[in-house]
Amino acid sequence: MKKLVYILALGILTASCNNGSQEKAAGAENGAALTSGESKGELPQITFENGVHDFGKIVEGEVVEYSFKFTNTGKGSLLIRNAAATCGCTIPEWPKEPIKPGESGYMKVVFNSKGKPEGFTEKEITIEANTDPVVVKGPKIQCTIVKKA
Repeated sequence: MKKLVYILALGILTASCNNGSQEKAAGAENGAALTSGESKGELPQITFENGVHDFGKIVEGEVVEYSFKFTNTGKGSLLIRNAAATCGCTIPEWPKEPIKPGESGYMKVVFNSKGKPEGFTEKEITIEANTDPVVVKGPKIQCTIVKKA
């Protein structure tokens, strides 16, 4: 009788451990984008009104900025965790509070052309948010840098 109870208890313990690891695997598969209360169909989605802004010709050393308007076109509240460009010359600023479905916000991008070579340049912003996928390509800025006369 003791053997039967021991085997039954071991079976229940094994089954519950396997279930927990399956849930962890499912969370990792979703890229950890889901937070409590969200399901894959209720995730936010970030949509930019204009994906590219061209400053035209700027003089080397000039600092320029542009604010990109975006809308949460998904079904859950959008929370931007991070935004970055490929170099330190381009600095994005974004709202830190959640953006509800259907609401809009602005991402300001500041570009410092000091020390940059002459010619065309393009910088893209990469955004990390509670979307699926977690990391998405954001807007781009472009310009042609000219030397001071």
